[in-house]
This record gives sequence, structure tokens and C-alpha cells, in this order.
Amino acid sequence: MNHDRYDDAYIADILNTVKTIVMVGASASSNRPSFFAMKYLLGKNFAVIPLNPAQAGQEILGRKVAGSLADITAPVDMVDIFRNSAAALDVTRECVRLKDKLGLKVIWMQLSVRNDEAAREAEAAGLRVVMNRCPKIEYGRLSGEIGWAGVNAGLISSKRPQLGGSGVQNHVIGPKR
Repeated sequence: MNHDRYDDAYIADILNTVKTIVMVGASASSNRPSFFAMKYLLGKNFAVIPLNPAQAGQEILGRKVAGSLADITAPVDMVDIFRNSAAALDVTRECVRLKDKLGLKVIWMQLSVRNDEAAREAEAAGLRVVMNRCPKIEYGRLSGEIGWAGVNAGLISSKRPQLGGSGVQNHVIGPKR
């Protein structure tokens, strides 16, 4: 797969089918990108499990922090990597080792995180991969919400946005599966 550009349908399919996300590198600091990405995803009804060895056992946004992927017993659809590009390889390899135990389907590497070797290994193991993207931004872009901040979503449409369960300030990409 070409990881320089993703079709909107590929990203939308991932975001519409994922239910549980492990956020590797989650931070309890409210000014860190992982904190507000996690808060946004929780607001979109994703189950998010924060993972940070330094904060294991504590809580971030009311969710208990895991110390490692091996500590997680619940099914996980996606691992969102908030670590640097070099660290993404070890995280991905651990994901590949635990993919059957967790039921893992997707490895997502955050903005500025790209590791082509990790992507090759994950895809060889049957996992879908997204690199150098943020699920919060992609969800907002595909749902039209990002336009509220004056950002050009790159989409032109006369369709009305699909609304989530909590009204006009909650757009969705499409029906969750």
C-alpha cells in the first residue's frame, strides 16, 4: 500500500468499524495532543484505553491507564501510536505478537510518525496501517466538523452532515458498524 496518501474511503472504513482504541503514549497533561485526541475520540463513543508505563494504574479522562499491551485483556480494534517514528517499530512488533489475543485489526501512527518497516511487518501480519495521520483530525475532516474551525476539509458536498446521537454539534462519518 502507498502510505503517502490514503483514500478517504479507507480512512472512513477504519473509523466506522473501530470501536476500541489503545492509545500508546497517552498523557494526563491537558495541553498534550494525546490528551485532547483521546477526549475527542471518547466524545465520539470510541472506547479508548490509555497506555503509558509511567502512569500505569492511574486514570486519564476517567479511564484506567495500562502499563503495556500485554496487560490489556479486552478486545482491541486499533492501536494509536503517540510515540516517535523509531519507537513505532517496537510497538508494532508487540502488536503483531498480540494481534490474535487482542483481536487487533489496525495500527495507526500519529502525525509525524512514520516507520515503513513497521508498516510492512504489520501488513504482512494482516493488519491495516495508517501513518502520519491523526484519527481526531481525520474524523473531523470526514464528518465536516473540522470546518467549524475554519479548516478546509478538502471535501465539496451538498449533502447534509449525518448527526450523531447528541444533536447538531455532533457529526458522524457514517453509521458505525
